[in-house]
Amino acid sequence: MSLNLPSRRLTRSVVTLSTSQTILSHFNPHLASTYPSYHPHRTIFNFFRRSKQPPPLDPLAADFLKGKKTALKPPPDVQRGDLAPSSIFESSDPSKPPTTTTTSPSISTPAKIQRDPQLMAAALDPQPQVRKRWERKMVIRSIRSRNRLSKTQKILRTERSSLSKSHMFKTSVKKLGPLARQIAGKPIEDAIVQMRFSLKKVARDVLKHLEYARDEAIVRRGMGLGKVEVGAENDEGEGKLESTREPVVEKAVVVIDKKGKRRLVKDKTQIYVDQAWVGRGKYGQEPDHRARGQINMMRPPYTSISVLLKEEATRIRLADQREQKRQRRKVWVPLPDRPVTAQRQFCLW
Repeated sequence: MSLNLPSRRLTRSVVTLSTSQTILSHFNPHLASTYPSYHPHRTIFNFFRRSKQPPPLDPLAADFLKGKKTALKPPPDVQRGDLAPSSIFESSDPSKPPTTTTTSPSISTPAKIQRDPQLMAAALDPQPQVRKRWERKMVIRSIRSRNRLSKTQKILRTERSSLSKSHMFKTSVKKLGPLARQIAGKPIEDAIVQMRFSLKKVARDVLKHLEYARDEAIVRRGMGLGKVEVGAENDEGEGKLESTREPVVEKAVVVIDKKGKRRLVKDKTQIYVDQAWVGRGKYGQEPDHRARGQINMMRPPYTSISVLLKEEATRIRLADQREQKRQRRKVWVPLPDRPVTAQRQFCLW
């Protein structure tokens, strides 16, 4: 049961007044003429609330916005390309017609861009005088050498080499130096085995770098691929290249390296570590927590290792050069047989 209080009776009367449609029925014509947004079903609480309809625009503003409206832009032209005349993917069969691209009439071909050589020279040839001096120097050098290759150029054209530098290892030069001297002069596979069974902590990082340097030399320089033989011609008249792992020389060759150690070479394309050296890097910072809240800053060193990989053909050439130099050397004698000069027949005192 609900209590019949005066406050409850007052609330009922207010709700009835707000929801009644007959209270303002005789004021409808007057309100509709005074307030254009008046609706007869609106109550007294939402009578003075703003309508959601936007206010009418000013005629000048409407004309201004009407001029701003633009038509929809057409889609951009699609440029259809084709293979170049010298492309290897063009049809080599003369019976087949050449492929041509068909463009629809709606698609327009862009005009060819006219490039100004004077404007491009600022980036392509910023210092023309320096370029001319360099060209003159190269022409003079070629005339003096009569277009003959130097000894260094011949070696670079006939022998392969690969230089690989590692990232910084968290170790010192004093610890990494002995490992670099240990692998120098050894074949790459032997050097990897040495680092694999080494007890040094940094040997694991050196092992990973040697494997990376070996793979890089094989892929980028073509080292260690064995003998390349040209097979019989096929039906199209092209020679077939076959790579085998057979030794290039007929028999094994015993060479003496620069350290005086004898080595047996069975394959001229085998990779070996010609040089290995270390490089000092920047020092880091690490906290060293001590007693009573004290902290010391340590400076751990960082070091890198670089390896120069070459093929056994280079070792054979260097061994032959050392042997020829030794044979050309004259025999030392204590009293050489030569005529006596600058002597007088009498004493000077």
